[in-house]
Amino acid sequence: MDSTPQPDYPVLNEDIKADVAIIGGGITGIAAAYMLNGHGVKTAIIEADRILQGTTGHTTAKITSQHGLIYNKIKSTISEELAKQYADANETAIHTIQKIAQENGIDCDFVPQSAYIYTLQNQYVEQISDETTAASSLGIKAHFVEEIPLPIPIKAAVRFDGQAQFHPRKFLIPLAEKLVQNGCQIYQQSRIVDLEEENGKYVLTTNRKKRITAEKVIIASHYPFYNKPGMYFARIYTERSYVIAIRAKEEFPGGMYISAEDPARSLRNQMAEDGELIIIGGEHHKTGQSDNTEKHYLALAEFADGIFTLEDIPYRWSTQDCMTLDDLPYVGHFTSDTPNLYVATGYGKWGMTNSIAAAMILRDLIIKGSSPWQDAYSPSRKTISAQVKNFVVENLNVAENLIKGKLSSGERDADIKPGEAKIIVIDGRRAGAYRDENGTLHVVNTTCTHMGCELNWNQAEKSWDCPCHGSRFTYEGDIIEGPAVRPLDVHNDVNTIEKLIKEDF
Repeated sequence: MDSTPQPDYPVLNEDIKADVAIIGGGITGIAAAYMLNGHGVKTAIIEADRILQGTTGHTTAKITSQHGLIYNKIKSTISEELAKQYADANETAIHTIQKIAQENGIDCDFVPQSAYIYTLQNQYVEQISDETTAASSLGIKAHFVEEIPLPIPIKAAVRFDGQAQFHPRKFLIPLAEKLVQNGCQIYQQSRIVDLEEENGKYVLTTNRKKRITAEKVIIASHYPFYNKPGMYFARIYTERSYVIAIRAKEEFPGGMYISAEDPARSLRNQMAEDGELIIIGGEHHKTGQSDNTEKHYLALAEFADGIFTLEDIPYRWSTQDCMTLDDLPYVGHFTSDTPNLYVATGYGKWGMTNSIAAAMILRDLIIKGSSPWQDAYSPSRKTISAQVKNFVVENLNVAENLIKGKLSSGERDADIKPGEAKIIVIDGRRAGAYRDENGTLHVVNTTCTHMGCELNWNQAEKSWDCPCHGSRFTYEGDIIEGPAVRPLDVHNDVNTIEKLIKEDF
């Protein structure tokens, strides 16, 4: 985001109509609009914040079909047919990104690379060997190797050839401009808060009470905000992971890397105006469920310092991913009985190729009625039932955090220093208090407006995060990311609260 301009699109201030309304202005929404536009479909993209500023703007941007040790898992626990569909979809996505960039004259730092999964532990060697065999059998150029270009003493690795990296905003900002030139409507800072069927069409309502009437709707808002059918909140969970961009004395040797063991370590480079950056990611946890978010950045810096001569860390950020029960995304009809309502979510940590694959699947479903990859991605796929254990585990975790939050008491010692936040109790109710660097106190109701879970403080990002479904809010109560569609209630009587704090209630 620091190396690209901020796209300027209007707020939706009038009622509009479209053939297909797309909720979400990230890579999925823009790619889907681009592909539908090629078939003469009138689309409108409605973004709650600003386009390409959410997960798409915080990715490590590996364009790869290598999604951890996934292919042998799909083959052995689901089916070879669905493994083949998933491999074909993601391999096709790599070439599709390159083709779109070339056809539209877009310079987006697209660089062909090999992608590696490596291990430092003997226990993963057999898994890496099995993954190499499985991926090769599905048509991927996969090779078992015992060394990688990085100065890391590995035990084994699998190398996927024909992969790539790029700059997603440099790719998508020009693509959005071309969409508008071809008749697509893009609106920013227009959050969809309601979706209803009226007279065989869908009517979307924004936070400013404006309406979009559409024949078909695609929910590409990362985590689906729409709760009524589908029960997505019960079969998606969110994880945060962390990234630092470093400058090092050594030149990066090329390639893209991720470790097989946990916590994962991911590496690639990116050229910037003032030289090379090395991007290092990892350190995942369920959103709102880390007691000290700062420690994750420190762990990544320690890892980097063990490989490179670390000179500077000019950037750091975190991002959020939607995880599914069986590690395959949910792309297609929202439910089996909603033929004109579609969804795309649950890419795990592999949104670049999966988002392009999703756009192609959605285009085919809307234009042709079917897609060659629809079974692997279908939100209603029967194979999900095999993951009932994961379903129970994740929902027990949600219930545990819901109950724990309701039972937790406020701080007895409520002295709050600048840059610090605490849970306090006001009139017997839980509240979150944060004092900014200027000494101003900000107090919000910490009950998530999505489904009532109690929020936890994220010190690294200065946000209130939901441990149940991943909604995040600023310390002033505004939504950072959904599925919540309403901001937090704010306690405005700060003077009275300050008095209570001084009395050490």
